[in-house]
Amino acid sequence: MPGVIRKLEEVVVNRIAAGEVIQRPANALKEMLENSLDAGSTQVTVTVKGGGLKILQIQDNGTGIRKEDMAIVAERFTTSKLKEFSDLTTISTYGFRGEALASISHVAHLSILTKTRHSPCGYKCEYKDGVPVSPPTPLAANQGTTITVEDLFYNIPTRRAALRSSAEEHNKIADVVTKYAIHNSGVGFALKKVGEAGVDVKTTAMNTVVDNIRTVYGPTVAKELLEFCMEEDKLKFKLTGFISNVNYNVKKMVFLLFINNRLVDSTAIKRAIEHVYASYLPKGSFPFIYLSLNIAPQNVDVNVHPTKHEVFFLHQDSIIERIQQGMEEKLLNSNVSSHLCGLR
Repeated sequence: MPGVIRKLEEVVVNRIAAGEVIQRPANALKEMLENSLDAGSTQVTVTVKGGGLKILQIQDNGTGIRKEDMAIVAERFTTSKLKEFSDLTTISTYGFRGEALASISHVAHLSILTKTRHSPCGYKCEYKDGVPVSPPTPLAANQGTTITVEDLFYNIPTRRAALRSSAEEHNKIADVVTKYAIHNSGVGFALKKVGEAGVDVKTTAMNTVVDNIRTVYGPTVAKELLEFCMEEDKLKFKLTGFISNVNYNVKKMVFLLFINNRLVDSTAIKRAIEHVYASYLPKGSFPFIYLSLNIAPQNVDVNVHPTKHEVFFLHQDSIIERIQQGMEEKLLNSNVSSHLCGLR
């Protein structure tokens, strides 16, 4: 006997979708961090308890959210960055689908405190399943937004049970913060635990990229870096970054890849780089790589994965081949002064 096909209730649909976008605390943080950067923040502070499962808070000094928008800010597909589907071909912001806060509100207790530049006061609102629990409350606040996420996955016990220890989840959060700190040298970042005086990560808005690499990964790698840049008009890409020279190696590759300012993974690019360095480094050892690849927006599809962690782009094989060639040339000529990109 065939089963009866039923339409799922909207709350069930949203909770399933939320579980795809927000897979662990570090995913939630990445989404909120990108919102802060889209808002023009120059200082971002992340506060964590229990690996982000008990408390995950992000505070910024960006443009803030208008009081008029607070009623819908946590609904799915509400965004200030996209109007038409065709806008995806020129999207330059981190966020565009308007799913992050909505997803979080379906799997955690979410509150937002925000103040715009011209607002006489700030406003705080709590959300559940994408809608405000009550109208915004006026409060004293500095310009910017503070988003607090509590009891993440409280209503999905299997997901919560499947996550690793709070220490490991905290390390994944720290990894996201440090990578965005290195890529955004004009923004100060801080990561701390609730109730602790010290900070796990701290960079300032005055730091250069190399300053931040030194702060996060230590002076040993910082003094062995080569500035790496290339541009191809035909393939419509520009690449900047820092790679370690042949004198430096570690047991596990440190690979930071940003495509159009978005932190992503690319197995193809990583393997290509490993192939280049295999000729120079001892077997079983790897380099430090930080690359920022900018590709014409119309050549990139950022909408292939719920977490936007993977991207597809045109001429991928040709671009990777050129990166390999450029890296080979850089390592061969590493004794020549290489500070030509003008990176901070």
